[in-house]
Amino acid sequence: MLNKVMFPGKYIQGIGALGELPALIKLFGHQGLIVASPTAHRTILPESGLDLQAISLPVERFGGECCQKELSRLAAIIGEKKVDVLVGMGGGKTIDTAKIAADRAGIPVIIVPTIASTDAPCSGCAVLYSEQGVFESVFYQKSNPAAVLVDTEIIAKAPVRFLVAGMGDALSTWFEANSCSTTQSKNECGGLSTLTGLSLARLCYDTLLKYGASARIAAERHIITPAFEHILEANILLSGVGFESGGLASAHSIHNGFTALNETHAYYHGEKVAFGLLAGLQLTDSLPEESDVVYSFCEEVGLPTTLADIGLGDVDRQRLMLVAEKACAPNECIHHEAGIITPEIVLHAILAADAIGEYRKNRSGI
Repeated sequence: MLNKVMFPGKYIQGIGALGELPALIKLFGHQGLIVASPTAHRTILPESGLDLQAISLPVERFGGECCQKELSRLAAIIGEKKVDVLVGMGGGKTIDTAKIAADRAGIPVIIVPTIASTDAPCSGCAVLYSEQGVFESVFYQKSNPAAVLVDTEIIAKAPVRFLVAGMGDALSTWFEANSCSTTQSKNECGGLSTLTGLSLARLCYDTLLKYGASARIAAERHIITPAFEHILEANILLSGVGFESGGLASAHSIHNGFTALNETHAYYHGEKVAFGLLAGLQLTDSLPEESDVVYSFCEEVGLPTTLADIGLGDVDRQRLMLVAEKACAPNECIHHEAGIITPEIVLHAILAADAIGEYRKNRSGI
């Protein structure tokens, strides 16, 4: 099996990065179209200073879910307006929808994240959901985004919960990449990990531990600091390249399982991935010292450490078994972990992670 690693064509981060958009559209094509999240459509674009009419750049409001119905709607608009460069502006689902729509149309995509809640912007894969928000499948594009524009001034204005959720998503990157490397499992590029992928995954983890708490404080005050910039890079670039070129394992599969329960739909992807990682550490018999570091980080920045933290405080084992069964579907990346993984084993790992989280909260009086 070949070693494979993938990157976005360009990555631009800093205050005022959005100003690069018109030139990038001209670089890659002639007629652009922005698919904008509701917040980007209502607030960010009108306040950006971009004269969209002068550059003939229409905007389409994202419908709210990365599903087949929304993709069909956008395909018709792309054809009607003869769009040859698509721009995805918003959070994870807006970005994923733009990536899939552009791939199906055979045109380049430029990604402008307005929050740092996931590692979706840089990757060449996206998650498809049902219209009700239940995970269905992963869609792989022919290539990664042509460019990623990360305007730190825009992201600094977002609620702090988005940044923290992004840290939750990024937190799993090293552990899952390391599992794939150990078991020689395929990464999200369809090959084996490279030293580059593994090194960036580890740098992502080290950056989170070093700067995560300080970046959260900055985000709460909507200020831009070096720590905030470092965490944006970890959440978006390091985690994006790290997960795709390193591979996924139990944390994301357990997240996918949680989407089967409606109570979790109010919680962000990264929040559920963070708890999926805690369960994954129990599943893989992580050293207690290592597990303690991850729990401590989650507690410090405000990530979930119990089932109650993701809306499942009163859930019974029968319904949690639905989560475990979905996490263990034959095509799920949980099977990249060492050993034989069964729903029963996953159920007990979830319960163990919850029990440890509860114990730590009771001990510290949180």
